[in-house]
Amino acid sequence: MTKRVLKTSLALAISAASLQSLAGGFAINEQSVSNMGTAYAGRSSSADDASTVFGNPAGMARLKREQVSGGVSLIYAQTEIDNASGSFAGSNDGDMVPFIGAPMAYYVKPLDDNWSFGLGLYVPFGLVTDYESDFQGRYYGDRSEVRVITLQPTLSYRFNEQLSIGFGPTINRIDGELTSAIKNPLPGAADGKVKIKGDDTALGYNLGVLFEVTPQTRFGLTYHSKVDYRLKGDTQVSGPGFVIGSSAGTYDASLELTTPESVDFSVTHALDANWNLYAGSSWTRWSRLEEIRAENRGVGGLLAGSLSSIAEPQNWHDTWAHALGLAYALNPQWTLRAGVAVDQSPTNNADRSPRIPTGDRNIFSLGAAWSPNADMTIDLAYSYLKEDDTQIDHVSASKGAYSATYKNTAHGLGAQVTYRF
Repeated sequence: MTKRVLKTSLALAISAASLQSLAGGFAINEQSVSNMGTAYAGRSSSADDASTVFGNPAGMARLKREQVSGGVSLIYAQTEIDNASGSFAGSNDGDMVPFIGAPMAYYVKPLDDNWSFGLGLYVPFGLVTDYESDFQGRYYGDRSEVRVITLQPTLSYRFNEQLSIGFGPTINRIDGELTSAIKNPLPGAADGKVKIKGDDTALGYNLGVLFEVTPQTRFGLTYHSKVDYRLKGDTQVSGPGFVIGSSAGTYDASLELTTPESVDFSVTHALDANWNLYAGSSWTRWSRLEEIRAENRGVGGLLAGSLSSIAEPQNWHDTWAHALGLAYALNPQWTLRAGVAVDQSPTNNADRSPRIPTGDRNIFSLGAAWSPNADMTIDLAYSYLKEDDTQIDHVSASKGAYSATYKNTAHGLGAQVTYRF
C-alpha cells in the first residue's frame, strides 16, 4: 500500500463528512410540515404556528397564545444508476439511501403585548448513504452518515402593528461516520478500509424581520448565520491489505468546516377570506466551500509525516431556490395547500462525487390542515422531488476510473400537531 493511495482515500473520506451535511440536493429542508405543504413558499412570512421559530423568529409576535408544535418528516429517496463504467468490476444497484426521518419540536409563549419567547429543536442537515459492498465506485465513496441537530432559544419584539423582529442563538451538534474502500495494489488481494468518525458543537444564530404592509400582506426576511465547526475524532485504517509495520491503526483526526449563511425572503398575501398566496426566494452562500482541509496526528508506519495536512478542492457555488404556494380555507376546520419550487445544486460536474450525486431539482407539494377545535391543528404534507440527471466522471491513479449517470427522486411525508393553551 503506497502513501499516495491511502492519503488520497483518507482525504476523500474526510471531505465527504462535510459534503454530506452540506449538499444542496440532500440538505434537510423539513423543519415545518405546515410550510412543507406549500413547498416552503412563504416560510419567512406565514407565521402560522410555533415552527416560525425556525422560519422567521419575528413571526412569534403574531402568535397570541402559548403553543407547542411537534412532528416528523419521513424521506424516501430513490436513485437509478445508468451507463456505469469503470476500471474495476462491481454492481450499481443505486439503493444507497435508507428511509430516514427528521423530527422537529417548537414552543412559543407570548410574554406580554410586545415580547415573545420561543424554543426550537430541529434537524437542518442530515443524510445516510450506504452503497452495496461491491459497488463499482466504492473507492470514491462507500458509507456516509452525518447529522446536525440544532437547539434554538429565541426572543421576538413587536414595535407596532406593522414591524416585528426576532433573534435566536443556535446551538448546533454535528456528528458523522464515513467509510471508503481502499484499492489494494497487489493483484487479487482484498481491499482495505478507512473509517472516519468525528463530532463537534458550535454556535450560530437566526435573525428575522416581519413587516405587515396591510392586514392582507406581509413580508418576511430571515438570516441563518454561518456556523464554524472543528470536528474531532479518529481515523481507523484496517483490512487484509495492511500488514504489521504499515499504517493500520487508529489516529486522531480533525477537520475545520464552516457551513454557509443563507437568506430567505418571502411574502404572504390574502387574496380574499379563503385564499392565501405565498411566494419566496432563498439564497445560500455555498461558495464558502472551496476546499476541505483535514489534519491527522500520530500517523505511523508508511504514512508517518505524510498526512499533517490534506486538502481537497470542491469549488461549490452559491445557489438560489424559488417557490410559489397557495392555501385554501375550505371551511373553519380544513385548509388545503399546494406549492412548487425549484432549487439549484451547489455542485459542479468536475468535482461531483458518488457520495453527493445531486443536481438541480424541482419540488411539488400538497398539504392539509385539520383544526377540530380552536386549540388543536393537525398538519399533513407530501412532497415529490425530482432532480436533473447528473453525471459522475472521475479518473484517479490510485482508484481507477468511474463514470455513471445518476437519476434521483425523493418522496417526503410529514405530520405535525400544534396545540394552543
